[in-house]
Amino acid sequence: MSGKLYVCATPIGNLKDITLRCLETLKEVDLIASEDTRHTIKLLNHYEIKVPLESYHEHNKDTKGKKLINLLLEGKNIALVSDAGMPGICDPGEDLIKLCYENNIEITVLPGATASITALILSGIKTRSYCFEGFLPYNKKAKKEVIQRLKDDTRTYIIYEAPHHLLQTLKELYEQIGNRNISIVKELTKKHENVFKTSLLEALKYFEENTPKGEYVLVLEGANENEVLNKEKEEINNISIKEHLEQYLSAGMDIKEAMKKVAKDRGISKRDVYNEIKI
Repeated sequence: MSGKLYVCATPIGNLKDITLRCLETLKEVDLIASEDTRHTIKLLNHYEIKVPLESYHEHNKDTKGKKLINLLLEGKNIALVSDAGMPGICDPGEDLIKLCYENNIEITVLPGATASITALILSGIKTRSYCFEGFLPYNKKAKKEVIQRLKDDTRTYIIYEAPHHLLQTLKELYEQIGNRNISIVKELTKKHENVFKTSLLEALKYFEENTPKGEYVLVLEGANENEVLNKEKEEINNISIKEHLEQYLSAGMDIKEAMKKVAKDRGISKRDVYNEIKI
């Protein structure tokens, strides 16, 4: 009978931010797969946990992934942990979870600390609708495409960034989407936890004079809803009803639904749309 993979959230700063269930599980499993064993051993020593560690990270995930799957198939129970927070988010845990499903291995998640949600709540920016983007692509073209999607998105965006990329990312955000409110969060749950509530322009000026240190979570305000709505109305007014309809048809919508959408967008009746396109 196969073993079970326990995906365990570990503290993102304060070592007390770990659940009792997670501690019990880490003590009871046969093996702990860790993104950085040097980091994880500090947590294990703090709680006097003596379970063997196995490294599992981005550079060895192909070979170690197969090894861990074989151990699970042999009946071993394994806990998966990342450097901090929830495995599977911006780390190779995602790949191991996929392998488990492919091999019909049981998985469960032990919830706990997550930097993205902690920063979002702490930011003071709207939480009703948000998007987690993680680390932006390093490729310039891909990065630009992602940022362009943010331009007219009214949701709050959560972005991870390394210190050596922070200034360039702030610059690209400001140049491509304009000035927005942003909360720049670091040292979450630690003694020197800091929330820098500012604007993209002011943040850019600040970090041009102050060298970024440590990992950051950027919580970026979404586009203004009224401005986006007015922009959409302006774009609609600049195209004909036929062109408007064609946009929806090209997106795969059937003719009846497309006509309904066009009528709603333009504040007219479906009969008006029908008469205009003369179907």
